[in-house]
Amino acid sequence: MTIDADELERELRADITPEDTKRISAILEEQPLPEVIRLVERTSATRAAVLFRLLSKDRALTVFEALDAAHQADLIGALHGDEVVGFFEEMDPDDRVTLLDELPAKVADELLRGLTKDEREMTGTVLGYPKGSIGRRMSPEIAILRGDMTVGQAMDILHRKADTMETIYSLPIVNSTRKLVGMCSFRDLFRADPKVRLASIMEEAFSANANDDAEETARWLLALNYLGMPITDDENRLVGLLTFDDAHEIVEDADTEDAARGGGHEPLNQPYLSTPLGKIVRSRIIWLLVLALSAILTVRVLDSFEDTLSKAVVLALFIPLLTGTGGNTGNQAATTVTRAIALGDVERRDALRVAWREARVGFFLGALLGTIGFILATAVYEFHIGLVIGLTLLAVCTMAATVGGIMPIIAKAVGADPAVFSNPFISTFCDATGLLIYFAIAKAILGI
Repeated sequence: MTIDADELERELRADITPEDTKRISAILEEQPLPEVIRLVERTSATRAAVLFRLLSKDRALTVFEALDAAHQADLIGALHGDEVVGFFEEMDPDDRVTLLDELPAKVADELLRGLTKDEREMTGTVLGYPKGSIGRRMSPEIAILRGDMTVGQAMDILHRKADTMETIYSLPIVNSTRKLVGMCSFRDLFRADPKVRLASIMEEAFSANANDDAEETARWLLALNYLGMPITDDENRLVGLLTFDDAHEIVEDADTEDAARGGGHEPLNQPYLSTPLGKIVRSRIIWLLVLALSAILTVRVLDSFEDTLSKAVVLALFIPLLTGTGGNTGNQAATTVTRAIALGDVERRDALRVAWREARVGFFLGALLGTIGFILATAVYEFHIGLVIGLTLLAVCTMAATVGGIMPIIAKAVGADPAVFSNPFISTFCDATGLLIYFAIAKAILGI
């Protein structure tokens, strides 16, 4: 029997007695699979472990594979060893490696030792590539199809290996030394004469090196709209395949990370309700400390212009407007350029072009806002105050847009995450610099 999802969730939050297990197990087996996954994602690892034990083996494995790696790691800590080994054995090598990165070294070693020799070797191949590289996210489970094989021979190999391959729809073709020579779709293979050589039906292969950046390679694959991309080593030998669904997951994770860091915290990498409170605190506290320390710079600037403020108290009223406008302008530029970098529209060599482009954008924005600020401040106060506000808005917007546009490129050049240099740091920088510009203009015009 099926029951309302909210009602089932309330039941699972309560203590489950031995008398309840059969009834709840039967209900879970009848629930739609997406609903069961949702229930697991909305509960703690301890509760989720209880729920897993009430699922059939096949259903539990499907649910486990649908979870984020961080959530899987939490679950492993709550499940018994034999249950964990079963899940781990059934995972694809690339998914295993993602999970291993989330686990303590001791637990990871134990799980690796429990694998068969072939599975351990494939997992070790993926583990051997640097973190952040596409080799770390590829699938090594591929069929070796040579160009001198016939279509019939290739179909026989696929028939034998279909259960172990992650995909059969994109098929790399190699030569006798395993060097990539072409690509063939399963559709073309299926339609071809069994006696025809693969070399006569294959197409040019677009490949990536295993050490290439994972995010850039994934975005490239999605842009090409292919189902898979061969991954090769430095000698152009085939080592794996990046599938469309894995590329989509890489890009989704990267976008989530950028959004989180742009908002001043680390990504949780798992559903919010299943994340332990300690992890949420850790994801935010470092950023808050960094921003609190950097804000001292703004306070120091204000302190150094205390005499100026005492002579023209009205200037203090406009500080939130000016700092907020500068921070928002810088963030807009940084977000735009960070996205352009991720899509491959902007590279390091474009730094000067981006700076010049954003300087002009900032100038026009500042001219519009400055004109409005000048009119309103003049109407409420006086001409000189209006002139200070108008010129400051013009200067601050120009500066903030230029800095916001160039910072992500600088970050990329030094190997840092461009998102880290977006909202939080740019806001602080623009606050302090904007105040310096504000008081410099005020002192020059007002003569104080």
